[in-house]
Amino acid sequence: MIRKFVLLFLFLTGQTVFSQGLMSSAEPVFKVGEKLQYRLRYGFITAAEASIRVEESTALFDNKSVFHLIAEGRTAGTFNVFYKVRNRYDSYIDQVTMSPYLYTENIREANYRRNDKARFYQDEKKVVSKKGTFKSNGQTFDVVSAYYFARNLNISKLSEGDKFSMNYFLDDGINKMEIQYIGKEVIKTTLGLIRCIKFSPSIQPGRIFRKNSKLYLWITDDANRIPVKAHVEILVGSVTLELISAEGLKYTH
Repeated sequence: MIRKFVLLFLFLTGQTVFSQGLMSSAEPVFKVGEKLQYRLRYGFITAAEASIRVEESTALFDNKSVFHLIAEGRTAGTFNVFYKVRNRYDSYIDQVTMSPYLYTENIREANYRRNDKARFYQDEKKVVSKKGTFKSNGQTFDVVSAYYFARNLNISKLSEGDKFSMNYFLDDGINKMEIQYIGKEVIKTTLGLIRCIKFSPSIQPGRIFRKNSKLYLWITDDANRIPVKAHVEILVGSVTLELISAEGLKYTH
C-alpha cells in the first residue's frame, strides 16, 4: 500500500495540464541539486517518507544530454516492523523537451523484490519494457518525469473548473488520468503559510479508495512550482503527503 501512495503522489504532482496545448517555459524551473523531502501520514501517524532529487548525468540518449531524476520511498517508525519498504525510481529525461528516455524501478517491500525498466520512444509513440511493447496515442511519461515536466508548464491561462489529461506508463501499461483545476488557496504547512494552486485528480474506487473519495493536490503558486501537499480519503481514514524540506531550489524569492 505504501508503494501505491508514493507512486500515486509522484504521478499526481506531475499531472496538471498537457493535452490542452499549453507551452513549457523557456528553461526548466528546477536545477541540478534540487532535493525535496516529504512525509506521508496515515491520520496522525507518520507511515512513510519520500524524497525526489535532480542529479547530473554523463549518460547520453540519442546523443542528447539528460537530467537524472531519483525518487525514493521508505516506511518509517513502527511500519518498518510490520512491512518494511525501500523503493527507488530513476528517470532520465531530455534536458530540453523533458520527455523520458529511460525509467527504472528497484522495489524492496518486505520479502517482495522487483527490478524493472522501460525505454521510451516518443517519435514512435511506444514504450518498451520487460513485459512487451506498448503503443500510445501521444507523448508519454513515467511517474517521475511527469512530475518535472508538468512543473515547467505555463498555466497562466487556467480557469477554475478546467479539466486536463495526460498519458503515463505504470505497472506495464499506458494509462490516462483526468485532473480538474480548483483554484488558488493559501494553506498552512510545516514550512508556514504558502500560496498554492489547487487541483483535484480523478481516482478509481477499489481496494484503497472509497466510491466518493476526493483527492486534492496543492502546488506552490510561484516560479518553483513545488508540490507541497496531497490529501486523499481511503476506505478507513485518510492519507496526507506533505513537504517537510526543500533544498537547492532554482528560485529563492
